[in-house]
Amino acid sequence: MKKLLLLVLFVLVTLVTYAGGYRVSVQGQRAMAMGHTGVAVVNSAELVFFNPAGLVYLENKLNVSVGASGIFTDVIFQNEDLGISYETDSSVGTPLNLYGSYRVNDWMSVGLGVYTPYGSEVTWPTDWAGSHLVNNIDLAAIYIQPVVSFKISDYFSIGGGPIYVIGSVNFNRNLSRTLSDIDGNRSNVTVEDSGVTKWGWSVGAMFNPTENLRLGFNYRSEIIVEVEGGEATFSNLPNSTAVPLTNGTTTFDAALPLPAELTVGLSYEYNKWVFAFDYNRQFWGVYKSLDIDFGSTPTGPDSVNPRNYKDSSAYRLGLQYQATDKITLRAGYYRDESPVQAGFFAPETPRNDSDGFTGGLSYAITPKLAIDASFFYLKFKEVDASYDHYKENGQEVPFGGTYKSSAFAPGLGLTYKM
Repeated sequence: MKKLLLLVLFVLVTLVTYAGGYRVSVQGQRAMAMGHTGVAVVNSAELVFFNPAGLVYLENKLNVSVGASGIFTDVIFQNEDLGISYETDSSVGTPLNLYGSYRVNDWMSVGLGVYTPYGSEVTWPTDWAGSHLVNNIDLAAIYIQPVVSFKISDYFSIGGGPIYVIGSVNFNRNLSRTLSDIDGNRSNVTVEDSGVTKWGWSVGAMFNPTENLRLGFNYRSEIIVEVEGGEATFSNLPNSTAVPLTNGTTTFDAALPLPAELTVGLSYEYNKWVFAFDYNRQFWGVYKSLDIDFGSTPTGPDSVNPRNYKDSSAYRLGLQYQATDKITLRAGYYRDESPVQAGFFAPETPRNDSDGFTGGLSYAITPKLAIDASFFYLKFKEVDASYDHYKENGQEVPFGGTYKSSAFAPGLGLTYKM
């Protein structure tokens, strides 16, 4: 039973990183339509997120971008040897973003971004074969990012600022593969917390060696998320001296890193065309194990749980074409590598290598106001994978099979400038 409790702790912290381990990035409609490129593209206040150094090159004094997307995700798990197949309930995430920038003078601009990069959910059928690992996860996060941008010259600028994160999470899983109460109801735990906050920072630079070529750099710091006094509720536990747990609520503390990210890229403008390329590196190698303290239960010692993630990369290509004075067309592609290594693939973060295909357009209603539309289709590589570190009665019990995942997201936004 001690091992069961330790696994509860493991999954608890995993859900906090769910957004990073299984990440669908939607931080701007124009950038999303161009394959999520943006570190060297100057076309809206979305630069607050992608590279604040570029804000000083926006032509207008005031720039505002607001948008939202609907993310439809689907995950299918199969194990042909056992003859089982399960599919997650169709879920819809609604990530939002709001960016604004203001040019103070010829060499300085300020900006503010509010966005929700992690707002979707995963729900497996109740008591499915992997319910001892996860039944459902619901995660939401709001990022607030003030920035300042300085033009050192017509060719070079820098920018950056702090990042304030507010998060909430709800998670449920069964305590083991078989444990239930006298009525046959599976024993489970629900873990939840809200109002979790932490600070980070970002810094960027932009270099314009020619009139048509831009080079960009942006670094986002590692953020250590600390949960203190979160709530965990145990249900349907049997009344037995063999089970050293009781129905009710206890607390948990946990700390883990959200990895640093580095993005470099370029854009080139030729006549009515803009080509962009970004390379993104996520430093998941810091995520080796999880240190957790689980409340005041008789079997709640500190625990260390292996994750053994590796650094991963994303390669992004974007294209923009000014079709008319009012219509701008965009398209893109990106390849996103998974940080999850063999033997650590868990169904609460079904995250494997993926290919993203994107497109969209902007329509200028007036010279000051435009409608932005985007979509992406994200196809995850089908993978035969397992999680090998679940322990029951002192023995490791692997859980694995074939995972098929995909995501689709249409989005709309508005861009205002004056």
